[in-house]
Amino acid sequence: MLKSSFQSLMLTEPFARLMERLHLFDTMQLQIGSYHMKLLVLNGADWTIERTKASAGLAASSGYAAITVCAWLSSVSGEPVLLLMGVVFGFVLPLRQFVDAARKVERRKQEIIAELPDMLSKLMLLVGAGETVQHALARCLDGKESMKHPLYIEWGNAVTALRNGHSFSSAVERFNRRCAVQEVSVFTTVLLLNYRRGGEHFVLALRELSYTLWEKRKAVARSRGEEAASKLVFPLVGILLVLMILVAAPAVLLMS
Repeated sequence: MLKSSFQSLMLTEPFARLMERLHLFDTMQLQIGSYHMKLLVLNGADWTIERTKASAGLAASSGYAAITVCAWLSSVSGEPVLLLMGVVFGFVLPLRQFVDAARKVERRKQEIIAELPDMLSKLMLLVGAGETVQHALARCLDGKESMKHPLYIEWGNAVTALRNGHSFSSAVERFNRRCAVQEVSVFTTVLLLNYRRGGEHFVLALRELSYTLWEKRKAVARSRGEEAASKLVFPLVGILLVLMILVAAPAVLLMS
């Protein structure tokens, strides 16, 4: 708590106010708006634009801190390379906040797409067995309430809203907005159009959607596999360079 207060007082607030005074938020309105939408998806509807500006201020302060530290080290050691490194870090560190937000949103989207077909299959089985749609939605969460999966969290919020007396359409539409995924939007549209019919008609409508979602899940699995393979390239290249140095070093020493 003390660390958070110190960080807010010494870093976040001064840089946020400086950016406000220099009208940087107005100049970067599109970028800040895009960043705010990503943070809104990640943190919920309670997230405000002021908190987004504070986050941008913290990112700017990290860049400034990197430049300051490297400049001091450069002056002490007499190495201008350190100053150049500080300038590079001064630009990279603030951008990292924006890149991380985009990466987390994409990761969240992939997790929702990967899990949605399973939930849809359970929903079809329960409704086909005679459950009402609202009761089936709640039963789909059995054993998953404690899991910190984004789909389970938003699904649970929708079930809670239904139990608290919200209309089915408003709870499902809010679920759609909070997930902010196209596949969920298609699912909720089918749900709203067919939930009153129930039974076999409802199951048939969801079954057609299920085929598409399973294909999406396969695509997500393939992309994750390719991403994991690409991450292995850099360590392998590093190991190869080390081995080349170890093999070539004795020969170079003998020649000298």
